[in-house]
Amino acid sequence: MGKGGNQGEGAPDREAPMPTFSWEEIQKHNLRTDKWLVIDRKVYNITQWSSRHPGGHRVIGHYAGEDATDAFQAFHRDLDFVRKFLKPLLIGELAPEEPSQDRGKNSQITEDFRALRKTAENMNLFKSNHLFFLLLLAHIIVMESLAWFTVFYFGNGWIPTVITAFVLATSQAQAGWLQHDYGHLSVYKTSMWNHLVHKFVIGHLKGASANWWNHRHFQHHAKPNIFQKDPDVNMLHVFVLGEWQPIEYGKKKLKYLPYNHQHEYFFLIGPPLLIPMYFQYQIIRTMIVRKDWVDLAWAVSYYARFFATYIPFYGVLGAILFLNFIRFLESHWFVWVTQMNHIVMEIDREPYRDWFSSQLAATCNVEQSFFNDWFSGHLNFQIEHHLFPTMPRHNFHKVAPLVRSLCAKHGIEYQEKPLLRALQDIVRSLKKSGELWLDAYLHK
Repeated sequence: MGKGGNQGEGAPDREAPMPTFSWEEIQKHNLRTDKWLVIDRKVYNITQWSSRHPGGHRVIGHYAGEDATDAFQAFHRDLDFVRKFLKPLLIGELAPEEPSQDRGKNSQITEDFRALRKTAENMNLFKSNHLFFLLLLAHIIVMESLAWFTVFYFGNGWIPTVITAFVLATSQAQAGWLQHDYGHLSVYKTSMWNHLVHKFVIGHLKGASANWWNHRHFQHHAKPNIFQKDPDVNMLHVFVLGEWQPIEYGKKKLKYLPYNHQHEYFFLIGPPLLIPMYFQYQIIRTMIVRKDWVDLAWAVSYYARFFATYIPFYGVLGAILFLNFIRFLESHWFVWVTQMNHIVMEIDREPYRDWFSSQLAATCNVEQSFFNDWFSGHLNFQIEHHLFPTMPRHNFHKVAPLVRSLCAKHGIEYQEKPLLRALQDIVRSLKKSGELWLDAYLHK
């Protein structure tokens, strides 16, 4: 219950004391129509405002009834600016006797992580090297130009066409990693410039939607590998993941597909189809349904440029087939890289862990090398990226030793593996989950 003071009649005019709340009371407000959260021991009612949240209502709603301090710091570059939006939402604070962490989360880990973050800030690890990102953009533009020149000079035969498709798939993959940087506000100090360049890269260079990406991807970062909260583990009954879900499906005799063979049909419907089929449809539909005309205009500019460039060589139908072949190639690259860090880790219901522990449970790293860094857009440092989403990727290797040290102090596993093994573990984890489903389906 809230506990506020009563000044009574005749009391001198002074500011009313701030109402205080217990965690028991706050945790009741975790519904779709009633959402409170806590930041730095202050209690905010975000029920009405969440629909106007730039990152989407779901990502902020996932912390309803919880302490969101570390998530708040992780997602925002300019905290003082963002706090201005919080002031009208303030309704009270935690009661003095209440701990800062809810649900028994480890306060010592939280304290140590915040000290680590402060150390990273003092080391200027959140300061970006603009030349680094300019060179990334330049090498994408060079590949786009080489692709056109290959067809222009050598003609539209099979060999030049296949070479061009692979070059364009590479540029698309690299543009995907680059838009990811701008989407996380990790390049410029001001959000406005990050958002503007993000729309250019994801819209004009890839034909996708910045808002669609933000609303989807930020949920993944807020609650990675948590069913009902991370859209990346919502596989629409095509795959069962982790240990809890396959056993639950098996017990309930759910068999939308033969999940004991999912490690085999993954090669047919996973990497080949995610971008050219599912993402392409979902992105276009989302922009139209939400009337996101700005993002749609950026996407149209991509398609106009692509077809104006390649219709003269392949005709309308040929250019459409060429585009989908490029996306077919890119989709393989994207799926293997994005799944090697997450699908092999714990995937479960909401465990209510502290920020540091929850990110370590859901992410793992792949060994550093120049190729691995480039190939994965530095997502081989997935642990560091998840802990510090706004940190420029070229600084991940600098903060990694500090993260390792904190993991060692608290007995938390810091997983890092070779690239080939990481890719193989995707198939192994799917096979293991499929076997758990089959055993539960047959015997429970």
